[in-house]
Amino acid sequence: MPIQQDSQLVKELEQFRRDFMNEIGKVIIGQQNIIDHFLISLICKGHALLVGVPGLAKTLLIKSMSELLDLKFSRIQFTPDLMPSDITGTEVIEEDHATGRREFRFFKGPIFGNIILADEINRTPPKTQSALLQAMQEYTVTTGGQTYTLDEPFFVLATQNPIEQEGTYPLPEAQLDRFMFNINIDYPSRDEEVAIVQTTTSGMESTLNPIITKSKLLEFQGLVRRVPVAENVVEYAVDLVSNTRPNSDKAPEFVNEWIDWGAGPRASQYLILGAKGRAVLDGRPTPDISDVNALALPVLRHRIITNFNAEADDIKVDEIILKLIG
Repeated sequence: MPIQQDSQLVKELEQFRRDFMNEIGKVIIGQQNIIDHFLISLICKGHALLVGVPGLAKTLLIKSMSELLDLKFSRIQFTPDLMPSDITGTEVIEEDHATGRREFRFFKGPIFGNIILADEINRTPPKTQSALLQAMQEYTVTTGGQTYTLDEPFFVLATQNPIEQEGTYPLPEAQLDRFMFNINIDYPSRDEEVAIVQTTTSGMESTLNPIITKSKLLEFQGLVRRVPVAENVVEYAVDLVSNTRPNSDKAPEFVNEWIDWGAGPRASQYLILGAKGRAVLDGRPTPDISDVNALALPVLRHRIITNFNAEADDIKVDEIILKLIG
């Protein structure tokens, strides 16, 4: 595609971000950084895990996002008794009344959508959690010996409650690694909470209208892959990820002391992809090191495993990442 056409797409993407923020602001107060991360993962073909205590509008945020995108939305409420077939779909025997012949027919599950809300994903056992793995990585679902291709764009947004750990099943590292971002959502400021209470306790209702088509979103996703990146930015991202691995050549002493396992190459890929997405959403033609640093927390926090020393010193993963980027 010609550079001139890409420049036009960058302008359209920047306008899309402004329109999106204005529209979603009708129902979501604040949380601009969270919404930015969602938009980045969306145009980078990534998935996002949203972690926060109850009542912070995690589900409302995701549902509102889906209303602004002209895409098929599916919500899966994860519970301990949920089975993999409840997500992927199931085969049912049907009888042809004319011939009396019986045959299996596959009924597609909720995963056959464009935006999948996996609500409280850690409430269901690993067997059911793993039903998402193939879909998230390969955009296909295999069942009954048949492989079905998912409609793109395909985007999994999962929520997780960090407080109630009894009766939950923490996501295994292999599945966590499939998420581009692990986004922590915090309490609103006082002014934001006042606005939230005023808005939600009145009789006012806001209607959200789609502001982008599926074909345009696919164009934006293709644009991100074509964004050029300077070699020094790529090297910086790779070195940052490498420095999270204990006993590597340039790992700082505090990494050796506090980390058991560092991030893998997928973290480097997502740092660069995310930096590209952040740049074009901001109307810039190429990312710089500040874009990589801005995304270090959501990309790395679920890919680093701390050890007993960190726990004893009351050191959190986010503190280690911030120390790494200076």
